[in-house]
Amino acid sequence: MAVQKLPVAKAINLSLRTAMENDPKVLVMGEDVGKLGGVFRVTDGLQKDFGEDRVIDTPLAESGIVGTAIGLALRGYRPVVEIQFDGFVFPAYDQIVTQLAKMHARALGKIKLPVVIRIPYGGGIGAVEHHSESPEALFAHVAGLKCVSPSNAADAYWMMQQAIESDDPVIFFEPKRRYWDKGEVDPSAIPAPLHSAKIARQGSGLTLAAYGPMVKVCLEAAAAAEEEGNSLEVVDVRSMSPIDFDTLQRSVEKTRRLVLVHEAPVFLGTGAEIAARITERCFYHLEAPVLRVGGFHAPYPPARLEDEYLPNLDRVLDAVDRALAY
Repeated sequence: MAVQKLPVAKAINLSLRTAMENDPKVLVMGEDVGKLGGVFRVTDGLQKDFGEDRVIDTPLAESGIVGTAIGLALRGYRPVVEIQFDGFVFPAYDQIVTQLAKMHARALGKIKLPVVIRIPYGGGIGAVEHHSESPEALFAHVAGLKCVSPSNAADAYWMMQQAIESDDPVIFFEPKRRYWDKGEVDPSAIPAPLHSAKIARQGSGLTLAAYGPMVKVCLEAAAAAEEEGNSLEVVDVRSMSPIDFDTLQRSVEKTRRLVLVHEAPVFLGTGAEIAARITERCFYHLEAPVLRVGGFHAPYPPARLEDEYLPNLDRVLDAVDRALAY
């Protein structure tokens, strides 16, 4: 297959299509994923090509969707479940954290549950309440779940493939405001391991680390900082559980400063875990405290206030300036 320039949404669609062609046990299920092709059209055309037995329009019942996926996985299938919006996942939270995450350990390793749960997450699209949350820390905290988030089309394609191939349950967070960002996808490439971080931009004076929707903002911040003579390295964390601390450590040992960025609230966010671990690992290398930039510890606001709530270029650069001032 030739290299293609695709939006993130189309890259995920191509990845699902490839997985379904390669393995008849791969199923796609969720609210409006079939005839409509999903509210973001990520599953567009799949039901037409693979039929209603493999691309299943479900009732509006997230707990039932995930519970059914668990049963299918026990029978040898590899279901890929869509939660239509991030804030809709909580009716299924019990199924995910008490059944899906625990079954492997409960069965002493004899049972595997290869279920992928796709969650479009984050803001930036002007949606109403329960459509713009970033709940990744709630799932990353649960032992037995893997949590990942791509930031670009190539990673969206390959990470979905890898998530489907995993014998463990994977929560796949899709940054919805990046669905239309285009990038090159090479289906013949050799992908990085699913849970590895990547250096998205080389630098020497400070490390910016982010995942999902905030990687693009950090790359923009690094470009802006370069004009002022500051060299910033950008690390795409990609996996929130497990976290590739080794790559982060190597970067921070080089740059001696770290700023973490995510859309989710800073309070008890994924950045807090990274900050604590890197402080432990790099204590004698750090020349400034690890700083965090994220959402506020408040319910997600109406669309008019969204730009004030979400981390933006100015807030990231302000943290960079504070770190460099030490």
